[in-house]
Amino acid sequence: MKNEEKKFREYLGSKGLKFTPERELILREVFSTHDHFEVDDLFVKLYHKNAHISRATVYRTLNLLVQGGLLRQVISGERHSHYEHILGHRHHDHLVCLRCGKLIEFSNRKIEDLQDEVCKKHNFEPYSHLLQINGFCWDCQIKKESK
Repeated sequence: MKNEEKKFREYLGSKGLKFTPERELILREVFSTHDHFEVDDLFVKLYHKNAHISRATVYRTLNLLVQGGLLRQVISGERHSHYEHILGHRHHDHLVCLRCGKLIEFSNRKIEDLQDEVCKKHNFEPYSHLLQINGFCWDCQIKKESK
């Protein structure tokens, strides 16, 4: 059994929920790629594999995967939410282009240290955080200037 399946089974069990065949298919598809994905993309992939799973089941399962610490929701708002799996991956943050939707991942030790310092100062034990900077990528800045 893979780590993600074990962790998901444990999480579901702690909530009194079952590890259904539909949840297993969704879990396997999510962890078959290391890219960011949208719910609709996942739904279409499952459909093309003849997995007859409703959109509602996909949404509910993704929420369970987020709550269980296996996935992270990357973008919310006007654009669709994007997800990425975080189990076994080092922490990183995101730059999000508001025009084209491009996601740029980055890590910065100074930012991480500053967050640790702030938590320590306030006697706060961090569990997780999400840093997302919204703006415009270089390509979209150039396109905007040329208009």
